[in-house]
Amino acid sequence: MSDKKKHIPIPESLSGAYYLPQEETLALARKKGQLKIGIPKEITLQENRVALVPSAVATLIAHGHEVCIETGAGEKSSFLDNDYSEAGAEIIYSAEQLYERSEVIIKTAPPTLDEIDLMHPNQMLISPLQLPVISAEYLRKLQKRRVVALAMEYIKDEIGTFPVVRIVSEMAGISAMLTAAELMTKSGGGKGVLLGGISGVPSAQVVILGAGIVAEYATRTALGLGAEVKIFDNNIYKLKRLQNQVGRSLFTSAVIPRYLERELEYA
Repeated sequence: MSDKKKHIPIPESLSGAYYLPQEETLALARKKGQLKIGIPKEITLQENRVALVPSAVATLIAHGHEVCIETGAGEKSSFLDNDYSEAGAEIIYSAEQLYERSEVIIKTAPPTLDEIDLMHPNQMLISPLQLPVISAEYLRKLQKRRVVALAMEYIKDEIGTFPVVRIVSEMAGISAMLTAAELMTKSGGGKGVLLGGISGVPSAQVVILGAGIVAEYATRTALGLGAEVKIFDNNIYKLKRLQNQVGRSLFTSAVIPRYLERELEYA
């Protein structure tokens, strides 16, 4: 008998990659505190915002939460479905399925009565609710669905302020002044006045009623553009605070009809 070992042929079907060791897929237990968060597409008229941007979705997913978003929810804010899927979100193609699968719903506008019908018991809703103006029917419907509704505008931070209200107010003040500047142009239907300071040309006059956060950021924007700003409010404390926040001396006055009428004529 020869000392050379005999070669035993192995069938090709047994030598393929199919029989190589493979990773085993196991079902993972859900982590304690993990949430299923749903972002529906806003259906309120002229509501172009989205509750979470892709970077915020990525942060939530990195902390172990699940995020699903209705298809097209971010389009009006220039975010595509692909942006969200790359951040780790699951794209859902119907509002009914999204509400059914989510434990927490986050919105930028109060849910409509039809949207409340899609909610299920013990589901948490985080959105503006506009409590001073909502109807009794609206509240009864939320109670009937046994939804845990958290009014976004009443969320307080550790120092007792309302961060959501402040952020929205800042946005409103800035956008109001930029919109006014656009409407003053010829293309915007105005007189062709440039809201800014040009050498040798008198600055545009801006009159602001109120001295809250919206007024503060409208003032900052107008001053940044080079306009001359005059602020009217009956709350002297707010007027002083606004000047301190802006960091410069401003024309301020209580709301005296005769003075206000004169300034509005020249603005």
